[in-house]
Amino acid sequence: MLRLVALAAIWGGSFLFMRIAAPVLGPAVLIEYRVLFAALFLAGVAWFMRLRGKGAPLELRQHWKHYLILGFFNSALPFLLFAFAARTLSASVLSVLNATAPMWGALVGVVWARQSLGGRAALGLLLGTAGVALLVGFDHVSERPGAFVAIGAALVAAFSYSIASQYAKSAKAVAPFANAHGSMWAATLCTIPALAFFPPPGEPTVGIMAAVLALGVVCSGIAYILYFKLIEEVGTTSALTVTFLNPMFGILWGALFLHEVIGWHTLVGSAIVLAGTALVTGFRPSFLRTPGAVQSK
Repeated sequence: MLRLVALAAIWGGSFLFMRIAAPVLGPAVLIEYRVLFAALFLAGVAWFMRLRGKGAPLELRQHWKHYLILGFFNSALPFLLFAFAARTLSASVLSVLNATAPMWGALVGVVWARQSLGGRAALGLLLGTAGVALLVGFDHVSERPGAFVAIGAALVAAFSYSIASQYAKSAKAVAPFANAHGSMWAATLCTIPALAFFPPPGEPTVGIMAAVLALGVVCSGIAYILYFKLIEEVGTTSALTVTFLNPMFGILWGALFLHEVIGWHTLVGSAIVLAGTALVTGFRPSFLRTPGAVQSK
């Protein structure tokens, strides 16, 4: 439980750090730093693991295409889009829009894997749409120039995560740590072309670079290690709980450190989005499950 809360706090903090650094560095430079720092950190962890006779090799000749696809859709593209949106939107709004990824995943599953969309999932999609509309429709950030483009970018970022998730289900089996390590190097390469289109608008300060370092090492490198450890210990379904905790921390950090206003629409809209996500994924808290029940995956 402690590891789950720590992971949610870290990933919720990623929107805080992006909100701090994106207006100064721009989305491309910020994310290039993020994935590069994460890749270097994971390379150091991999070296340490090899010294102890553990860890899995990247096997680049065999898996380089897999790393590129995963790195693009699970890191480079969504990170860039969220960083682009972070120049305009608040950390709290970004964290809630990120929680729509499982709902996008249901739609991708219908088209990609030809899965049927049940009544609960359809209701969840409607609730999620209503929650997003309420959240952004009453939030003052929607009045800023370019706000709706930023909202669209954040939703496409969440959609990209769902594509990566569907791809991972059908991809060759690769060790979880190798997936994280290899995809971060791939994301570093994929982000380079964006540097020509988004030059940094300002000069970074020590505080800005500290936020970037935290975003790369803590919110990407360490978070990946925590996440895969969590899956190993409690399983994928229970690890899904982090989806519901991320927005809570995103809203909390935004209020504490950026003095973002938590209005009624923030709380109600977030609750509706998370309820919709729960319906789409079939998620139920442990205290609502009957003893011995099989969790859905």
